[in-house]
Amino acid sequence: MDRTALKARAWLAGITALCGIWLVGNGAATRTVAPQPSTAEAFGAGSQPRPDTRVAAPLSPSEPVRIRIPGIGVDAPLRGLGLGADGRLDAPPAEDRNLAGWFEGGTPPGTEGTAIVAGHVDNAQGPAVFYALGSLKKGAVVEIDRGDGRTAVFSVDAVEVYEKDAFPDKRVYGATSQASLRLITCGGGFTRETGYLGNVVAYAHLTEVR
Repeated sequence: MDRTALKARAWLAGITALCGIWLVGNGAATRTVAPQPSTAEAFGAGSQPRPDTRVAAPLSPSEPVRIRIPGIGVDAPLRGLGLGADGRLDAPPAEDRNLAGWFEGGTPPGTEGTAIVAGHVDNAQGPAVFYALGSLKKGAVVEIDRGDGRTAVFSVDAVEVYEKDAFPDKRVYGATSQASLRLITCGGGFTRETGYLGNVVAYAHLTEVR
């Protein structure tokens, strides 16, 4: 696993510790667990872009500043994340429900390789930025505004959910020869004692540049 993948895995460990705060605090019996992806949105064979979508040439590196996912109502700023004292990547502030984070030491979205964007599913006040990530459909559009004034437009190839002890590191974080994007939040089963038991991952690739 390369340095970017190790960082990504560390960040994932950090965000999973904050999953389910709102649901745990308020009781699953009175709240609805975040949407989870159906088997229809999972990959078939392999993990490549769907054959019916185009693939755009990767861009030069530029810092991402905002993410929009119209299909689930996401319109949020992006915050770069660095390493904390414990060696894990810092999480976005839990109190900010409309904020996502990206690995600024890794691949910027739109650049060749695998870019990682993660966000909380909820916080103590209620649903957070990626609460509805599990309801995304194949072909959904993800737009990321960049510091160079361009917008990288991605198409979702699949949305899958994994248990924590079966998380496919290589599949999620592995290097690619195109501009790929992974969106990650908490998901899977849920208990009041531990919160969410896994993670939802949306896979996407660059299809357009505006």
